[in-house]
Amino acid sequence: MRIRSKMPRIATRKLFYLTRQDFKELNIKMGRDVLFDFQRAEHLLIKPKKSYIKTTNSKHWMKKYSNLIEHIDIHRPEQIWVSDITYIKSNEGHHYLSLVTDAYSKRIMRHELSRNLSVEGPLKALNMAIGNRNHSAQKLIHHSDRGLQYCSMDYVSKLLTNQIDISMTQNGDPYENAIAERVNGILKYEFLMIEGFKDYHQAIAAIRDSIKI
Repeated sequence: MRIRSKMPRIATRKLFYLTRQDFKELNIKMGRDVLFDFQRAEHLLIKPKKSYIKTTNSKHWMKKYSNLIEHIDIHRPEQIWVSDITYIKSNEGHHYLSLVTDAYSKRIMRHELSRNLSVEGPLKALNMAIGNRNHSAQKLIHHSDRGLQYCSMDYVSKLLTNQIDISMTQNGDPYENAIAERVNGILKYEFLMIEGFKDYHQAIAAIRDSIKI
């Protein structure tokens, strides 16, 4: 319950990982399968929610780039960044969260919450992420979907100016950008962001706290 107070919808496998040291110190013998059984008996299992709003418009005239990371072994930080946009509800309407995540460490390098789907939000997140680099001398690939925000001249120019290689999904398959999709899912579903917020400012504060956790 202590962990779930911060991550209300955390799944059992992660919960087991975070509690096993507590179990050991308290001399409680409970493996992962037993924890599943316990939660099932106490009606504590998390039921998956499905909610999907399309934020990608890939039907545009701008240049689209090849997938450079399909067969790459990810072995260091700042080797590959993955970027994506997901929607966040509030009583004011939909807002759009842009994330830049390091594929190796799964660290969210930077984020930006926007009131619309223009390029400004993703570009702000990218600018802050670039300014936050620790290994700027090493080669970096930026991977995203083929949405117009990531294909826009401003976004592409920023990547090329900083000598960052550009990689994009090819078929609109979420698995081609699986790490970004997974990070989105964790933030929205484990922290109850899917339930929505009162307004834009409340959403910003909750997102900041959730990313810190």
